[in-house]
Amino acid sequence: MKYLIINGKKEEIPPFPHHKAYVYRSKQFFFAKGMSTRLTMGNFITLKELYNGIKNKCSIPRVLLLDPTSNCNLKCKGCWSQDYESGHNISYEKLDDILDQAEELGIMDCLMTGGEPLLRKDDILKLCKKHNKMTFGAFTNATLIDEKFADEMAKLGNLNVFISIEGTKEETDFRRGEGVYDKAVRAMDILRSRGIAFAFSACYHSKNYKTISSDEFLDYMRQKGAWFGWLFQYMPVGSGADTSLVCTAEQRAYVMERVRDYCIKHDYVAIDFLNNGHLSFGCIAAGVGFVHINAKGDVEPCAFCHYSDSNIYEMSLAEALRSKFFTTFRNAQPFSKNPLRPCPLVDNPQAIIDVVNAGGAKSTHIANPESAEALAMKSFEKAGEWEKVSEKLLKKMPGHVQSNFSKYLKYYAFKRGITDGRRKKI
Repeated sequence: MKYLIINGKKEEIPPFPHHKAYVYRSKQFFFAKGMSTRLTMGNFITLKELYNGIKNKCSIPRVLLLDPTSNCNLKCKGCWSQDYESGHNISYEKLDDILDQAEELGIMDCLMTGGEPLLRKDDILKLCKKHNKMTFGAFTNATLIDEKFADEMAKLGNLNVFISIEGTKEETDFRRGEGVYDKAVRAMDILRSRGIAFAFSACYHSKNYKTISSDEFLDYMRQKGAWFGWLFQYMPVGSGADTSLVCTAEQRAYVMERVRDYCIKHDYVAIDFLNNGHLSFGCIAAGVGFVHINAKGDVEPCAFCHYSDSNIYEMSLAEALRSKFFTTFRNAQPFSKNPLRPCPLVDNPQAIIDVVNAGGAKSTHIANPESAEALAMKSFEKAGEWEKVSEKLLKKMPGHVQSNFSKYLKYYAFKRGITDGRRKKI
């Protein structure tokens, strides 16, 4: 039997696909002790992905990110959802078909984004019940979580939620609207009372980064029942994005070090997405770790990278994973030899220009399209600042961490060589 220490208590982890097993698997993935741990985790899921990749001639992602809807009941400051045309929904039948395809490829985790996915909560519950060999999660503002929905979640067992919160009541309501913080905290209480191992999901930026990385905030999230946390750095994605919210290099480093120290001290899982690149394969988009399908069916490298050359209504998921853009994207990985600079959007902005143009991808912002050049122009200056700071941080990193990262990249190059037929020299 597997266990996690949650708030000082030893918690039993039911077998996969229980939603608590997803928490355990996330900790294994982002905090693996070495290559042997990666190859044997989750009943050898890494080796199964390699086998399925050889069979399907493409890299098989660990996680499918899926947008059931582009609609949202909030209008948060700095959210790209406002740039999408509203009113797009993937039908229940098509969602079911996509999940059938995912299972056929061996993908066993589906995380739903948006828009606000719980606007489709009845369909989500039906999908979880039908695809009961998969684990599901939803990134949600939590305003639609009530006792009835939580009861259904508890019955199913394979559905998790990741509740968006920005720090204090004032900081959350600043971005999300008055009263949203109280609704999010109320939802946490409902979920905790039913033994559901939810996560908090925090976007940190120049105005709230100290709160998000503080002991007080992280202690409070654990007290409210959050088994783990997702931390996402604000990205200036979408036309009209507020660039004043982008963290400086010093602010990003502050979050990285504070969160890392907190997790070590409390044996807690808080995944600081951009800053944890050195614990995985760097960028894990375009099928290496995950793939994203938006509410119009566009197949994108990740939820932040709004470019595509494929649509799920025109081809299968396997064909999309083999598309020119995706193979071009994967062939360019890693985008930096510095594991603290994994992302092509904000750490290596020239890279996003190069892969979009070489891969023939188009912007998926239908209402307000943004060229790769326009996106990159917002990040060049900050990327240059982070390059200098990250080099100093890299020198302070324990030797085994750098050694593991080097091994991960060699394995990835091997994997790509026998699935995509291309092997970039690492």
